[in-house]
Amino acid sequence: MNGTGAATAPILSVDGLVVRYGAAIALEDVSLEVGRGEMVALIGANGAGKTTLLNTLSGILTPSAGTIRCAGRLAHVPEGRELFFDLCVDDNLRLGAWKASSRDPARIYELFPKLRDLSRRKAGYLSGGEQQMVAIGRALMAGPDVLAIDELSQGLAPIVVQEIGRYLVRLNAETGLSVLLVEQNARLALELCARAYVLETGRVATHGPSALLRDEPAVRSAYLGGHVTT
Repeated sequence: MNGTGAATAPILSVDGLVVRYGAAIALEDVSLEVGRGEMVALIGANGAGKTTLLNTLSGILTPSAGTIRCAGRLAHVPEGRELFFDLCVDDNLRLGAWKASSRDPARIYELFPKLRDLSRRKAGYLSGGEQQMVAIGRALMAGPDVLAIDELSQGLAPIVVQEIGRYLVRLNAETGLSVLLVEQNARLALELCARAYVLETGRVATHGPSALLRDEPAVRSAYLGGHVTT
């Protein structure tokens, strides 16, 4: 279920990014790239700066230094989904298209058929997995070239996470949508994405093909429950 890589020029490029909260440095000299049609993971523990990075990419936070270049439109699926719980599924989806030429959610119902039968149900009454599908669908309604997802697996059962992961891989393969998956569940992220970055205390500690990172002793020990012999 591993997303394909891309050899073309990056659609998203971050170079030397620095983000501060007052005197505290949240991100220091962070650089990464996402190629066109590529699925890239960003893994790390709580507090590593993953959400700060996504909030900076989407314009919620202003960096102190560094550059961000995106050759297209980026849509952000925030941590915790942040749906409008008193609105129905259909209305939540349409809100994602407030700047798009079409507000018809038909294509989202094709991707997530389960949501079609729930279209008039309030988002607050959905399961966690259904809410995540709505959050992803709302972002897709903007017609993005890059989809940045913060903590896909948060609060979800493993079987639900695997189902949503399959949807993402299919979407990437069929449409060429680039995906930046920010995820604490390293095993899931390395399974879904062909390439990954490891963020530790605001810095990129290592990066490379997921298959190689899975075999790195430090990565296995810190994120995959492995054992390192010293």
